[in-house]
Amino acid sequence: MNKFSLESGRIKQKQQTRQIILKTTQQLLKSPQLLSLDEIAKAAGISRATIYRYFSNIDVLCSEASLDLITQSTESIFDDIEHLPIIDRILHIQSYFNDLALQNETAFRKYLSIYLKDSNTTKKSTRGSRRTAALKLALSPYRNQMDPQDYKHLITSATALMGIESVIVSKDVCRLSNKDTEKHLHWGLRKILESVFN
Repeated sequence: MNKFSLESGRIKQKQQTRQIILKTTQQLLKSPQLLSLDEIAKAAGISRATIYRYFSNIDVLCSEASLDLITQSTESIFDDIEHLPIIDRILHIQSYFNDLALQNETAFRKYLSIYLKDSNTTKKSTRGSRRTAALKLALSPYRNQMDPQDYKHLITSATALMGIESVIVSKDVCRLSNKDTEKHLHWGLRKILESVFN
């Protein structure tokens, strides 16, 4: 087995473990009792050490589990766009994540606040990467045709132009309305995509 397949296998396993933790948390959140990471680990059938690799505290986990309920899986996002040309695929992904952030802005801001507070104290990354995963899936048929650096830059730039962080910058720093936020972020990503694919 080559290094790439080993690494992609590990990434897939990590994503599956993360989903098991999130789904277990969602089930346990239905009960009125307070939760702990230890209880979630036990219910998920994983070790305590494993759950701490993904989530260092219960607030981050519960906040992400709640947002996970309203977020489509990478595969279902891709199913909606598989037939589209590449530029439209990526712009659709951007629209999906920006609409999601704008429609659930308070919840995403709260999650980001909890995450940032936690990451400052633990120095540990605990966030998922749905935007990046969706972009990689959308670009997978084109990856071998692209320069590796262009591919990496495109994934990073596109990710930065979607989701709650870009919404916060657009609204709080640039003072844009929701409508103008979507319009300007869409314009920026379209210009990048046209320079890469045209």
